[in-house]
This record gives sequence, C-alpha cells and structure tokens, in this order.
Amino acid sequence: MRDIFGNPFRPPPTLDPTWLTGTVKHLADAAYTDCSLPDGTLDAGGLSVLADALEQAGCQDDAILGHLREQQLIHVRGCWCVDLLRKKE
Repeated sequence: MRDIFGNPFRPPPTLDPTWLTGTVKHLADAAYTDCSLPDGTLDAGGLSVLADALEQAGCQDDAILGHLREQQLIHVRGCWCVDLLRKKE
C-alpha cells in the first residue's frame, strides 16, 4: 500500500521541475513500461538507476531517493514516486 499511496504520516514530497531531465523522464517511463507482467512489479535495479539520475539532477529529497532505493519493498505499477516523476495522478 505504501508503494502506491506513500507514507500517510508525512506530507508528499514536492517535485522540483529542474530534476525532470531527459534522462530522468526516460528512466521513469522505462521503469513503468518495462514492468514484470502480469503482476506489474517494477525492476528494483532500474529504480536505483533512476534514483542516481535524480540525484545527479540535483534531487536531495530523502523520501524520493530512499523510496526508489528501497530494495525490500515490492514496487508495482502505480508507485507514487514513479507516477510523480511521470507526472501522473
């Protein structure tokens, strides 16, 4: 549930548009479209690469970077963080 809705005890992170470089957009879209079907799980390694690209783009948000790098969490399509980067509601 936290992967889709985020942490209900913290306000959602704010996205700085300068972080949305071409690389970040490409990696976020790839994470979403290259999911494992039929369960819709996202590749944890790809999400870590996405976190690295965000960090290089200037992102210092621990909630976003930590979520993408969380290896024990099962990330699925609808992940709040990937949707935020893809500008989906």
